[in-house]
Amino acid sequence: MGTKLQGYQATLCEKADLSGVAVHSGEQVSIRLLPAAPNTGVKFRRIYEDGSVAELTAVAGQVGATDLCTMLGDPSGVHVATVEHLMAAFWATGLDNVVVEIDGNEVPVMDGSSRVFIEAIDEAGITHHAVKRRYVRVKKTVRVEIGGSWAEFKPHMGTRFEVVIDFDSPLIGRQEFKSDVNGDVFRGELANARTFGFMKDVERLWASGHALGSSLENSVVISDDHAVINPEGLRFRDEFVRHKTLDAIGDLALAGAQFIGCYSSYRGGHRLNAAALKALLTDRTAFEIVETPEKRERVFSGDFVAVAAAQAQMHAPWVL
Repeated sequence: MGTKLQGYQATLCEKADLSGVAVHSGEQVSIRLLPAAPNTGVKFRRIYEDGSVAELTAVAGQVGATDLCTMLGDPSGVHVATVEHLMAAFWATGLDNVVVEIDGNEVPVMDGSSRVFIEAIDEAGITHHAVKRRYVRVKKTVRVEIGGSWAEFKPHMGTRFEVVIDFDSPLIGRQEFKSDVNGDVFRGELANARTFGFMKDVERLWASGHALGSSLENSVVISDDHAVINPEGLRFRDEFVRHKTLDAIGDLALAGAQFIGCYSSYRGGHRLNAAALKALLTDRTAFEIVETPEKRERVFSGDFVAVAAAQAQMHAPWVL
């Protein structure tokens, strides 16, 4: 296989604490990342001021909204929004099992990328369970189209992303990021890419209750004359498509297991990523679940795959 795959499940050695502003609500939010037992998956534990707790599992079936970010849960009830940058950090560091305690309805945006989350995870350390890791391997092409945008999964010997964006702004235009991606590639080429937005959209977003915490500290802002307002400029010449790829990785981490295959998208976003993942996981002929021992893969039976697909649809993690 072209990409070396992690053989055993992993969790944190110790807790990690972070706090910052939520990009849409503008509120200060604190999160605590905690070690978790094998087969826990990623769970968000929403802690309220009165001490009550509600729990959400970070899987595709729990996605409640995809407007400007990815939200888990019910927008009018228990929910946690803007999970994608943190989920991408979990993917890049190989974390399978972690509990995220959070005192607000939105993960803090930090600097607009995944960098700060990865640094916190590195400081806390990672340990491996004596339990094999499982992967979703794509067996056939699955494609979705929304308007002029499309996305598809297709078989590939490794994990690959091919993301293409095409904006009217001459500053961005058409950009592509196409590469096999592992933790090292993510850290070097994607982790620092920040979220971005246009000044012309600010008043509309504010009126709808979005981007209230957005600033030059956590977003790349593009002026009406198509220039980057941030004094430091861009971190990459093509930072925009790199961030869209980071978002896609975080959104697809909601499969509940990393995938083996190629994910391609054209003019995509959170809605398209979610639709493509749902299309893959609801087609039992499109994927199989595999383990990766040191020398060979173990492919699970059709009955096992059917159970896995049913769990994904029922909002459960890959507790197999």
